[in-house]
Amino acid sequence: MSKIKSLEIVDAETLYHEPQRKVPQFIEGLLPQGLNILCGASKIGKSWLMLWLCLQITKGESVWARESTQTDVLYLCLEDTYARIQERLHRLTDDPPEGLRFSLLCGRIGDGLEDEIESALAQHPSTKLIVIDTLQKVRRDVSSSVNAYSHDYSELSKLKTIADTHGICILLVHHIRKLADGRDPMNEVSGSTGITGTVDTIYVLKKDSRFSAMATLYVSGRDVEQQELSLKFENTVWRLVEYKGQAELHKESIPDFVYHVAVFMEGKSKWTGSMTQLLFEMSIDDLQPSAASRYLTRFCYEALTPVGIHYSTRRTGKERTLTLRKGDGGDANDA
Repeated sequence: MSKIKSLEIVDAETLYHEPQRKVPQFIEGLLPQGLNILCGASKIGKSWLMLWLCLQITKGESVWARESTQTDVLYLCLEDTYARIQERLHRLTDDPPEGLRFSLLCGRIGDGLEDEIESALAQHPSTKLIVIDTLQKVRRDVSSSVNAYSHDYSELSKLKTIADTHGICILLVHHIRKLADGRDPMNEVSGSTGITGTVDTIYVLKKDSRFSAMATLYVSGRDVEQQELSLKFENTVWRLVEYKGQAELHKESIPDFVYHVAVFMEGKSKWTGSMTQLLFEMSIDDLQPSAASRYLTRFCYEALTPVGIHYSTRRTGKERTLTLRKGDGGDANDA
């Protein structure tokens, strides 16, 4: 009879007061330790970006004005040739670092890759970043009857275990679906949610159009904040044009209607009425009163309160009356 194992349990008070080691960042605020994935359309410039990042990190040089942690790098260029890599190196640097190493061939997940990575880390223990370009090249073919989520989760978990065990970053290069998702670029990652659920950070690189030099890098992860980086492909390097952090992105998510209410209240000290009346007086006919009420309730403290507008509601008879008041600070939203 096998011995029953007990859970390792820690109480909240101990966890609260016990210092925890922060997750190391190889690019400050952008590339953390763990299993991460960069996705983009075919031939969009992902490999140029990866090689440039590898060079910057190997040299310990900044990436888009962010500090990088100098470390040796192993780049598995599984869709390239040494001639092509050499040509790119000639165009990107005059000082190639010895700490950046390449391989064109490797095994597949569950069929040799894990042992090859362990061997490479033992041979070059200063290696803390491994780029696998592309993920599809190290995946095994499976029957269509196999559950896609379970298969994706199981495969990537093997790589995540290596990354977590050795305290390194494994960065996978992958593709996106052909069908775009205008609401959430992270939903465009090719494959099941087993992939996005396993990795620690997701990067999606999307061009404005196929032949445009401009693109946006969307970032979402467990150990970095959500962010968007506008990039321009210029002289073989992706250069930063504009950065938006989580605060800016959240502000952009606030519907325009809420800001229009602030404009509507200019020159007024108080307005009272129903949401239907408010929409009529604001000449807005493409928004349902229920949605407008939800927007005000959710975002009033972020968009209206900072400009001195206080919002409250109360039910009178069969309808709910709302009040917008400027400057007295006495009303709270009781919706």
